[in-house]
Amino acid sequence: MRLGARMFKTGLAVTLALYAAMWLDFTTPAFAALAAFFAVQPSLYKSITLIWDQIQANIISAVLAVTFVLAFGPEPFVIGVVVVLIIAIHIRWRREAIIPLAVVTAVIIMGSPTDDFLPFALDRFLLIMIGVFAASAVNMIFLPPNHENQLYHKLTAANDEIIQWIRLILHHEIDYSTLKQDQDKIRTSIQKLDTLFDLYRQERSLFRKKEYSRMRKIVLFRQMIRTTSKAENILESLARHDHVTHQLPPEVEEVIQHQLDALTNYHERIMLKYMGKVRPQSFTMDLEEVTEGRATLVEIFMNSEKHVEFKHETWIHFLPVIALIIEYSEELEHLDKLVDGFFTYHTEDNEVDIAAKEL
Repeated sequence: MRLGARMFKTGLAVTLALYAAMWLDFTTPAFAALAAFFAVQPSLYKSITLIWDQIQANIISAVLAVTFVLAFGPEPFVIGVVVVLIIAIHIRWRREAIIPLAVVTAVIIMGSPTDDFLPFALDRFLLIMIGVFAASAVNMIFLPPNHENQLYHKLTAANDEIIQWIRLILHHEIDYSTLKQDQDKIRTSIQKLDTLFDLYRQERSLFRKKEYSRMRKIVLFRQMIRTTSKAENILESLARHDHVTHQLPPEVEEVIQHQLDALTNYHERIMLKYMGKVRPQSFTMDLEEVTEGRATLVEIFMNSEKHVEFKHETWIHFLPVIALIIEYSEELEHLDKLVDGFFTYHTEDNEVDIAAKEL
């Protein structure tokens, strides 16, 4: 089991909230720890943007809790009504992310009222706010996430897995049960990439120079993810039509193998170029080979329909694979141009903040 930065931040926020509550002499510091747990955010930008929403949510929850307890008493059904109201209000305001913390605030205040209910409610409210501020402080100061680094390494890991399986399928050396398991993992990885990209896209830099560079990287990473998705589509289509590849004329199968080998090599080198391990504009021959191979592939495949040994049904079934290969090559060309452009223009602003992956 891996312990990520967010786990450490959550533990640190809970610890800080407990110490702060004890230092301020609150009798139940555990409530501050609970609030800190719910208030920890996955990114610095979310922490900054949500802190005001969290304060507002806690105020609304506290007001509703106090009002309903004074009016109807602390009965369980009253607590349930308040929880429903809080959820409805925040859904209406499109603030779903802070619903758990808002509900916790209401339940803590309404859970065990005393005769001096207003001082009791204030005490609980302040404990919640201590937890919120502790979590925000930890988010902003300790272990800020490097989403660029995470995105790149997760992308390259997904690419390596996809490319490995494409090459095995082309040479008919796959174990289908293992492939199916890995395909599920690859789809999950790509979904996680989309989530991580959203976090990276939402981040903001305090310096305008770095923000311009980051916006260019957003375009780059969006294209990287799109290209990886195209490669995964090819893998899925090849796996589905693997029985058809055995029926292809040898010259067609050979061209497909050659083209996909060239494309996957091209993909790997583009990623290495962004990392700085390959010089920008250093493999024009690869691009020419990919372009020529694409034209050859289309020409041979279209002519193969007339091949005596090539059934029309087989030709129709394998046509989507050819279309995906063409799309993949076009996406790779676009990605290559974006990477070259990134290192050619505004070079004084563009910085790649990626640490080498630990072995």
